Amino acid sequence: MEEETRYEAVRSRDARFDGEFFFAVETTGIYCRPSCPAVTPKRENVRYYATAAAAQGSGFRACRRCRPDAVPGSAGWNVRADVVGRAMRMIGDGVVDREGVAGLAARLGYSARQVQRQLTAELGAGPVALARAQRAHTARVLLQTTGLPVTEIAFAAGFASVRQFNATVRAVYASTPSELRAAAARRGPAGPRAAPTAGIPLRLAHRGPYQSGAVFDVLAREAVPGVEEVHGTRGRRTYRRTLRLPYGTGIVAVDERPRTPGRQACAHAGGWLDARLHLTDLRDLTTAVQRLRLLFDLDADPYAVDERLAADPRLAPLVAARPGLRSPGTADPDELAVRALVGPTEAERLVRRYGKVLDAPCGTLTHLFPEAGVLAQAEPDGTLGALTAALADGALRLDAGADRDDAQRVLLALPGMDPRTAAVIRTRALGDPDAAPPDEDVPDTWRPWRAYALNHLHAAGAAEAGTGTGIAADGTAAAHDSERETH
Repeated sequence: MEEETRYEAVRSRDARFDGEFFFAVETTGIYCRPSCPAVTPKRENVRYYATAAAAQGSGFRACRRCRPDAVPGSAGWNVRADVVGRAMRMIGDGVVDREGVAGLAARLGYSARQVQRQLTAELGAGPVALARAQRAHTARVLLQTTGLPVTEIAFAAGFASVRQFNATVRAVYASTPSELRAAAARRGPAGPRAAPTAGIPLRLAHRGPYQSGAVFDVLAREAVPGVEEVHGTRGRRTYRRTLRLPYGTGIVAVDERPRTPGRQACAHAGGWLDARLHLTDLRDLTTAVQRLRLLFDLDADPYAVDERLAADPRLAPLVAARPGLRSPGTADPDELAVRALVGPTEAERLVRRYGKVLDAPCGTLTHLFPEAGVLAQAEPDGTLGALTAALADGALRLDAGADRDDAQRVLLALPGMDPRTAAVIRTRALGDPDAAPPDEDVPDTWRPWRAYALNHLHAAGAAEAGTGTGIAADGTAAAHDSERETH
């Protein structure tokens, strides 16, 4: 992006570029998102950065007004299949916090030095700095939305020590942890913050228009009892599910956000989905949020998608009818792969027979979806047995940093695996925005958004039939604030 284009985005406070780049002002020492409502700085005082971590590494602190660390992530990381894109997805999933830079490099198949060099060259920050910026954001969320002791927050956010936690928060926000908590109390209404037993209230931010009804239609149709549920009336539904996470388990509730015509019509509109997380171990917060963002496709760039697809006469009226239509992902890639293969009825049977019962069930949410290793031992025959064995022994990787082409080759080599199911897994589990089944009429002019184009076609067809919108995990058409922090 040319510097002139970036400055014009800043001058016009264009929210379409939030998360795509950050700008810092040398005279104030502050970095912001492009849509920051503050007075536009002089051009000669502005510096641009690809990531918040790069701005922090240059000595700038986060703006207290626009909260640049809370913007939706760059859609580029979901589109890209190279080392940098894969690394960014894994850092977002918390791999560096759990396994260090060596673990990240091993997953990517490169040396730690090569990973450091590539990330620094393109993003202005290495994996440690990128993970540090993410930890700082998680810490601020916990400080400002919960009543947890500061010491517990330090370790829950992934810091190795309280001293490191205090130093990072002061460097990033120019405030102590206590000052951040006090500032949130002054902004919000009187009353206690959320206790750990009440869950962590969040706002899951997205850029541009968002067709939440279509996403919730898919989730409602494919919900597996015991693991998921959707209740409420259309336009005001709540999706709840259980989560298996690196350190423990979780239960999340996400509310459908009613469409506001005036807001959605605005070219610069953005918004959020309200959510509440209950975690058995708060160290899982970052990972849980990232997986929810993938499930609801919150880091997509609807402006880029709609612009490309609307240029096709066949798709133009569909895009106009549903601006911002998303391509839902998954909160658990291994689970999605099994469900794409067996369908919802068989998935329910697997949950009841092999799923782990929660220590503290919550209403109808009673189980975690069975792990691949458990299924591989319990039902080793057929395509299901081959799939779960490949997942369990690592021959098939569907994690955040998996190589999509490698994963597809392994999938198609499994006995009985059909190309359509493999395409669904690539789209939903691996988050590929350009995946398409080989038997679909999908021209190259729709690249790199072919998955979104197919969603539009299926949504239009389902609407004509009166059955709702979207594509479910089995590949069929789907049937029919102050305390909260924006993620």
